[in-house]
Amino acid sequence: MKTEVYCTVVIEGTHCWTDCPYPEVAYLRDPHRHLFHIKAYKEVTHADRDVEFIMLKHRIESYIKDKYLARVGSADFSTMLCVFGSMSCEMIAEELIEEFDLTRCEVNEDNENGAIVTV
Repeated sequence: MKTEVYCTVVIEGTHCWTDCPYPEVAYLRDPHRHLFHIKAYKEVTHADRDVEFIMLKHRIESYIKDKYLARVGSADFSTMLCVFGSMSCEMIAEELIEEFDLTRCEVNEDNENGAIVTV
């Protein structure tokens, strides 16, 4: 039997696909905003909260915000958006898998379209 726990994180951010070759979705070349819905899975070895999923959620949120949060403007105002540059959902998922030793990670845009990366 294999058991995984998971946590979900929602991050407001921007990204773009600068090399998008498709005219139909050429607008993706420009930075655009999404709510990135992240579902992170981690294998556990026993059934008594081997990994505390609330703490895992907090660590993932902190990691993303520390690395990608753009603070633009005065001390009284900041955009509070994470800027992922040209990272795809797949790239974000791969980074989180490596950083947190996850077994799989789903990242989707606005709870509509996305990717699942599995180890």
